[in-house]
Amino acid sequence: MKRIIVLLLLIVQCNVFSQNQYFNENHPVFPGCESISVDSLQACFNSKVLDFIFENFTMPQELQDDGFKGEVSVLFEVDSVGQFKVVYVDAMYAELKKELRRVFLLFPKIKPATYNGLPTFKQYAISLSIPLNRKLDAVSSRSSTSPFSKLERIAKSEFDSVQSSLQPFKNKAYTSQLNIPFTHSDYARFDRSMNVIGSNSHTASKPFMYDEVSKYYDFEVEKETLLKETNTWAGKKLWNEHLVQLQSDDYWFTIDPIFDLQVGKDTDADFSSTYNNTRGFLVQGGLGEKFNFYASVFESQGRFAQYVNQYSESLKAFGPDPAIIPGRGIAKRFKSNSYDYPVAEAYLSYSPVKFINIQFGHGKNFIGDGYRSLLLSDVASPHPFLKLNTKFWKIKYTNTWMWLKDVRPEVTEDGAFLTKYMANHYLSWNVSKRLNIGLFESVLWTNTNNRGFDVNYLNPIIFYRAIEFETGQGAGNAIVGASVKYKWSDEVNTYGQFILDEFSLNDIKGGNKSWKNKFGYQLGVKYYNAFKVDNLLLQLEYNRVRPYTYSHNTIVLNYGHNNQSMAHLWGANFSEMVLIGRYHYKRWFTNAKFIFGTRGMDFNNATDNFSYGGDIFRNYNERPYDTGVKVAQGIKTKTFYANLQAGYVVNPASNLKLFTDISFRNFNPEAETITTFKNNTLWFNIGLRTDLFNWYFDF
Repeated sequence: MKRIIVLLLLIVQCNVFSQNQYFNENHPVFPGCESISVDSLQACFNSKVLDFIFENFTMPQELQDDGFKGEVSVLFEVDSVGQFKVVYVDAMYAELKKELRRVFLLFPKIKPATYNGLPTFKQYAISLSIPLNRKLDAVSSRSSTSPFSKLERIAKSEFDSVQSSLQPFKNKAYTSQLNIPFTHSDYARFDRSMNVIGSNSHTASKPFMYDEVSKYYDFEVEKETLLKETNTWAGKKLWNEHLVQLQSDDYWFTIDPIFDLQVGKDTDADFSSTYNNTRGFLVQGGLGEKFNFYASVFESQGRFAQYVNQYSESLKAFGPDPAIIPGRGIAKRFKSNSYDYPVAEAYLSYSPVKFINIQFGHGKNFIGDGYRSLLLSDVASPHPFLKLNTKFWKIKYTNTWMWLKDVRPEVTEDGAFLTKYMANHYLSWNVSKRLNIGLFESVLWTNTNNRGFDVNYLNPIIFYRAIEFETGQGAGNAIVGASVKYKWSDEVNTYGQFILDEFSLNDIKGGNKSWKNKFGYQLGVKYYNAFKVDNLLLQLEYNRVRPYTYSHNTIVLNYGHNNQSMAHLWGANFSEMVLIGRYHYKRWFTNAKFIFGTRGMDFNNATDNFSYGGDIFRNYNERPYDTGVKVAQGIKTKTFYANLQAGYVVNPASNLKLFTDISFRNFNPEAETITTFKNNTLWFNIGLRTDLFNWYFDF
């Protein structure tokens, strides 16, 4: 009997629960459906939604002109206050998505759905035929109400809402705090625009950020000018767009492949051909308006002109790896006479306020308006850095802290390369509409007494000479310098630099050319739209650096990284004349470069092992004499280098270029040694390259 009673109670309980569940779940009530019975509320709601869409939907004109026909699906929700919200729109064209979102914004607030008498959410899916067809269109409920429906529905629609937030891609990089990849040829495109008389730009500290340049140069107009007409997805990706490009209100990013595929011939080499085979990828983007990121990874194998291979092997680091590829990094042997040299560069860029930008990454920086820099150049391998740019009034102040490596066997400890540190300050001041003056100071130090990265040098506004004395004169190597630029007209600029490593006024007065007078200078002029030819830039530059500049008696405190100079490619003890011409027309470009130089090389033989001041990695106390020191002492070597290049920009979005060039190099020392000998090179090249950095083969 007891069992029968329990069974009857269970049946009654289940029946009551089922009836209450049905009875207490109500659909949203659209205006005009208030008097409808509960059983008919869903049908009335569906009808009212479709009527409202029919009354307010306007077919986009471009789709109407094309006679478009298709289907559109909309996932929407009526929330607990009766507000319509679009979760996701599935449509072929962005114009349709935009129009449907507009229509749903017009929906009135209605009485929300209820569960057990309490307001709740309810989600629906609607299928529409285009052009709209009342017979085919339908609304269906996508969820049942329950005590857990709110969070559950949010979770279930979260992925779709991310997808629905995507917008048509507009290149936000153009107004971002991303760096414009620094190549001399590409920067020539907007060099004049930034240097017109009256602009308050600062052009020495490179690379530039897009938001700096976009005030003077319209990247959007350039993009439209270079746009190639194509209707296919493959055509757009090949000629005009990033391979992957996504954008919403809160973020954007792009992904592109990287190529540097070259084949060439060096007439002086004992091998058949030169080549470079680089593959990689580039990712860049932004989160919000103030944070940007960039990363590029290169996997490369190559064999270069004979003199480049020899120079690369002369830079060899401690260990089994045979070479350092100039400007790239340590290379291991690939096959019998080639090199494998992977490289990665990346940085984060953050602007907490409009006048401050902070960057932390692994890459290179440059200070100067010329082709060369005597202050800080990009000829060495990438390295970790922290950079602070502050811009206000007529001032731009750049602080850069760097982590460098000395990779020579004599300074290696326990098989590890020695770490040294560099801190730079550069203050750029626009004195007038025409005149800019820059002040520079730099200091290098090592882990003396286990001090590591000395916090004294983190101070962004300090004189390094004072700190050098406080920590001990042998604890660091401080260098000071200056730059100047004068705009004679919108078409003609002159510029210069001065670097001072050590200075003795008494020795200058004595006129005996003391070794202590370690300094260098640069003079240059740029002629934009030369001879009234649009987009033709002519540049003439003279550089001269006295012996022993950038070197130190504590050899690890030289101004170098990975056996490469952090300033001029040639080190010191040289004079040089550079003549450059650059021209571009739409996607076509051509560059010409001629360099005439005189250098002083060391003998490094059994009878003469003195340092004559060209090799910055040698101890300057190894000099042969204290006075009578002059530029090009040692083995006087005349150098001539010429390069002609022409090409076509395949894809402006990724800066993919098809090019061909020819280089001629004559290296003519007055005396020959094992490491210094006469050489004539004629090097032909053709290739396809994603142009992101400067190659320097003019050593």
